[in-house]
Amino acid sequence: MTQPVTPAVTQDITLHCLDERGDVAFVASFGYGPGDPYAVWLTFHIPGGDVSWAVARSLIVRGLTEPVGDGDIRLRPAIDDEGHAVVVFDFHSPSGRLLTQARTAELHTFLGQTRAVVPFGQESARLDLDGLVDALLVPSEAE
Repeated sequence: MTQPVTPAVTQDITLHCLDERGDVAFVASFGYGPGDPYAVWLTFHIPGGDVSWAVARSLIVRGLTEPVGDGDIRLRPAIDDEGHAVVVFDFHSPSGRLLTQARTAELHTFLGQTRAVVPFGQESARLDLDGLVDALLVPSEAE
């Protein structure tokens, strides 16, 4: 008997860009699946094409209540101008910085859906290390 495949979770969340031009809202897709149980993939839908970032699910969970992160991404809880609880996402790359915020309630909804796919603390049981090693050992077509 084989275990059924759990479907991936995807939720579109409105992010508010915080910069000198004021509040610019855009939608990002937050994705999670059991094949990559530690990561949440954020896909920014922008005119030049989609841009994706992998963020540790545990980092988002901790960012709901405390400042966390180092390097490419930092998160911290805050209150927006309308009095809503938000999480500030501070992305850093060699080509620039993006400071956005998402409503905490939307993140709680998304994280609850991910918990139904892979409970917190159960990620290592879902990680296919043999499959990862096999993928790394397969020669690329360029070789």
